[in-house]
Amino acid sequence: MKRQAQAAILFLLGASLLHAATTDLYLRYVKSGLRPLLLLSAAILITASLATAWYERKTPTPATHPEPRISWLLTLPVLALILVAPPALGSYSALRTGTALQEPYGYENLPPADPLPLPLTDYAARAAYDKGRTLRNRSVEITGFVALSPSGTPYLVRMTLNCCAADAQPIKVALTGRVPPVLRPDTWLRVTGTYTPRTTKDPVNGAPIPYLKVTEATPTRAPQDPYDETWNN
Repeated sequence: MKRQAQAAILFLLGASLLHAATTDLYLRYVKSGLRPLLLLSAAILITASLATAWYERKTPTPATHPEPRISWLLTLPVLALILVAPPALGSYSALRTGTALQEPYGYENLPPADPLPLPLTDYAARAAYDKGRTLRNRSVEITGFVALSPSGTPYLVRMTLNCCAADAQPIKVALTGRVPPVLRPDTWLRVTGTYTPRTTKDPVNGAPIPYLKVTEATPTRAPQDPYDETWNN
């Protein structure tokens, strides 16, 4: 491939990364903390493309055979990054992966809000490993998407990231109480409820899945960042 084509592809790739990093698109691929690295990578690629184009213009190159036109197919993945935003991982992935819930080192005191907005991962850890000590007599509000186990148990789920969507793992909370009679997988719900000591085992890896006793469930829009990173921060 000629240097002009190399420069064009480098510039297109850098511009795509810049577009993704300056919008919410990058959240479909990596965790939010990697945004500075994406911006840096975009700057390096754009600078390299401009330098390549400048060098090619200033330095005559010997005649070469024309490159095959098929080489321009290399631009298709870059264009796909710009034009097609992949959906966030949902119930299909969650039900085929065991819950990634792990026992934390400690638990911070909870503020006195009622109901208390709480990350799903935080509720799950306190309910499963702290025996609900900080959750008793509290009304909490958690948000996630719906997944239905093979036995029909409704789960509220958030996917967590270590780095990128390729290593996403689910955290699951089972629902009981005033659960809506009709639940569609991948529907996002804001659920208000109370702690219950009831737990079940994930059929995939046997890890504990705590329950939440639902008092109210309201459909809601998917959050700006569909992946819950609270567990990894």
